[in-house]
Amino acid sequence: MHDGSGRVVVQNLTKTFGQVLAVQNLSFTVEPGTVTGFLGPNGAGKTTTLRMLLGLVTPTAGFSTINGQPFHHLGNPGRVVGAVLEAQSFHPGRTARNHLRVYARAVGVPDHRVEEVLHLVGLTDAAGRGPGGFSMGMRQRLALATALLGDPQVLVLDEPANGLDPEGIKWLRTFLQRFARSGRTVLVSSHLLAEIEQTVEQVVIISRGQTMYYGSLDDLRKSQRSRVIVTPSDPAALLKALQEAGYAAIEQLPDGVLAVWDAEARQVGDIALAAQVAIYGLESRHADLEQIFFQLTSGQFAGRPQ
Repeated sequence: MHDGSGRVVVQNLTKTFGQVLAVQNLSFTVEPGTVTGFLGPNGAGKTTTLRMLLGLVTPTAGFSTINGQPFHHLGNPGRVVGAVLEAQSFHPGRTARNHLRVYARAVGVPDHRVEEVLHLVGLTDAAGRGPGGFSMGMRQRLALATALLGDPQVLVLDEPANGLDPEGIKWLRTFLQRFARSGRTVLVSSHLLAEIEQTVEQVVIISRGQTMYYGSLDDLRKSQRSRVIVTPSDPAALLKALQEAGYAAIEQLPDGVLAVWDAEARQVGDIALAAQVAIYGLESRHADLEQIFFQLTSGQFAGRPQ
């Protein structure tokens, strides 16, 4: 079932619900071998987009494909794509192991795969218990195990870290990165921006149903202005020296601290040394994903379907 691609393509995808435009002309590609973060405020259209990708919602316009095919043309889609879109409901009379056995038969995989995925998600010791007694984090792990049964090329996950404790979040990060390094594809939506920044290589940021950024996280960071925060012994003297050196974007902060935009710490340090100004603190600061996210999505309003 693995054709070697695992590419996910969203092309000019649009969805309206009555008079509400939930997704508007959305386009991006998710390549195999990467973990791609799918980010946007509540109501930006993330879940609607994922549901269209998985054939659960019919687009008003545009299309999406997995391995070059619409979801409903994949034959046995559970062997190609595994998905967790929301907290799953589990049969109250089944153990976690039996829940997975039912789905294994539906996907067409042997029972020993159940034991493999239980081990993968760390639920082997709890496999004989009913999910009704599980914590939210354990239920998330069981949902992920269900998605992994078909040994899929592609994982599509909507807020998979919900309910996980810090140890569980770290485990999930490591698991997704290893999964992608095996040549497979991961598309994951999340509102935990600090965590997603440590997990993904690519990001798709949407707002009001439209693409605001699509590309590598490193390129996104490089596109933002950096600044150097410096605490000099003589702020006025250093300010003059920096201006004479051609640095015009300088902000004077409280307590004599200067913020020098579009500069490197070493450059500021060299200028201070030449001006015989002592430095008590010198730090380069770059915009993190959270700051960039808010810049790109400012103006998003509430009340739209997610």
